[in-house]
Amino acid sequence: MMKKVVLFLGCLFVGVGLLAAEISKSDAAALLQKAEDNTCFYNTDMKGDYQIVHDKPGEGRNVISAILYRRDSQKKWTILITGPEKDKGKGYLQFDSNIWFYDPADKRFTFSSARDKFQNTNANTSDFAPQLYVSDYSMESYDEVKLGKFDCVVFTLKAVSKNVAYPELKLWVSKDDGLMRKREDYSLSHQRLRTIAVPSYQKVRNTEKEYSIPVNMVIQDHLRGKKINEKVEYEKTVISISNVVFEPVEDLVYTKPYLETMSVR
Repeated sequence: MMKKVVLFLGCLFVGVGLLAAEISKSDAAALLQKAEDNTCFYNTDMKGDYQIVHDKPGEGRNVISAILYRRDSQKKWTILITGPEKDKGKGYLQFDSNIWFYDPADKRFTFSSARDKFQNTNANTSDFAPQLYVSDYSMESYDEVKLGKFDCVVFTLKAVSKNVAYPELKLWVSKDDGLMRKREDYSLSHQRLRTIAVPSYQKVRNTEKEYSIPVNMVIQDHLRGKKINEKVEYEKTVISISNVVFEPVEDLVYTKPYLETMSVR
């Protein structure tokens, strides 16, 4: 699996061909809205198992297991860390537009934000939530491109909300299904900070609808790297998602008492 991911990254991080822009602005806007909608589950709760693998060049690998619960209709989500043993019982909670981190070692909640790194990996807490490309950003430009085997539209987006993790994005969306295939995160000074690639998606259906969920999200951090054999190697985090279900979850799951209770089991 990791070898396939590496091969896919070779295409996404390097090979992009620009095509003549033919798509209309209204069609581009509709595609961007579809890309946002594909990340949001407003009619149901969602639960999934997440494995977060963080590779630090020259230092080794750290693996975190977690369960994610989402209720997008109320802007709520909960992450319960289930491994490794030293981190078991830690968790994150979003409600009322606030994000909280719970550490059972001191039994305290501390305020977090969408910009904060998830357990010191290359993922942010915002990577586990709906991606509001239209709601939080304005579309500055777009072009049709070829990204590996995908016919895409690449968007340049600038933030109109102060609550986003990054003020500028470049977003590659496949034209046939409206799925995000690649994303680059930029600072206000236009420095590239991260690249995210999604090699493939899995289809998950409930009684009403079929959803597209990434199998893996590969995040390369352009600020965290180390020179090895005269070449800079950047940190990477691979988020693998499995056992996804769309069904109602108890209200208690999206509360502080839930994390407090789960941490002592």
